Amino acid sequence: MDPLIQSGIDWIVAIQSLGSWLEYPMKFFTFLGNENFFFLVLPLVYWSLNAGLGLRIALILVGGGGLNFVGKYLFAGPRPYWLSAQVQPFAVEHSFGIPSNHAQTSAALWGTMAAWVGKRWVWVAAILIAFLAGFSRLYLGMHFVHDVLAGWLIGYVLLFLFLKFWDPVAAWFRTKTLPQQIGAAFGISLLLIVMGLLSNAHLDGYEFPAEWADNALRAGPLPEPASIENIFTAAGSLFGMAAGVAWLASRGGYQTEGSVTQRALRYVIGLIGVMILWEGLGAVLPRGEEWFPLLLRYARYTLVGFWIMAGAPWLFFHFKLARRPNM
Repeated sequence: MDPLIQSGIDWIVAIQSLGSWLEYPMKFFTFLGNENFFFLVLPLVYWSLNAGLGLRIALILVGGGGLNFVGKYLFAGPRPYWLSAQVQPFAVEHSFGIPSNHAQTSAALWGTMAAWVGKRWVWVAAILIAFLAGFSRLYLGMHFVHDVLAGWLIGYVLLFLFLKFWDPVAAWFRTKTLPQQIGAAFGISLLLIVMGLLSNAHLDGYEFPAEWADNALRAGPLPEPASIENIFTAAGSLFGMAAGVAWLASRGGYQTEGSVTQRALRYVIGLIGVMILWEGLGAVLPRGEEWFPLLLRYARYTLVGFWIMAGAPWLFFHFKLARRPNM
């Protein structure tokens, strides 16, 4: 076995030997770095707290998530619990390991929120949460140390780039017409798909190694880490969100002012729409690695992204749950 891999397994076994009492705290910190957690937080922030911060969370979440899968396809690194029966799996994952998406997401998004607040103690809390989210992935047997380090590195690089270039890029987009803005968003989403397909090309015909199967099956169904569905998910979400923001901005934008009741109703009503488009359409549309199901997946997540950024706010205006900024 590769010395780096064997060393990584030894580290995880040592961390897990700290005791089973850590399982639930580690699962909590894993949740704080989970994309699904931020998909719950994003609508709350964007619809009810601060639309500007919500937009930043949205774009770094889906854009960074897509790039993370490009990295996973390129490196095709295994999960620790796939390789060794010594590693106890406290969770289940179906994608490749490096870079850790939890470490990357927690670094980038908690950092984004800390930068928005601008207070030192918030930065300390954000860095601590990112550290614990990454450490939790080791304890749970989902990642090697180098997976987590790579995730943190990418996450903080993304955070640096967002903080440095957000204002000039946003200013450039505002100089474009609505069709140009939507066209640029569509082009970026297609570029993400192309990057995903190219990074995945060397995995054509990939079959999960038989020698890993028994270990992987301890946690759940046999993984399909070479699946390209996630790239179409990220690309569709990115296009829908960017197009939605552009469309809404052309009609005056969106602001979160309102009573506590109005803000709470926005979140509940908006999430119902998300679930209809996300789970409802997902239950009836075909799935698979063929082009037609992948295009339908792209379309479905485009609708989800557009709904979050523009469809739900339009409904809030209609039902007087939010006030148009230009009124």
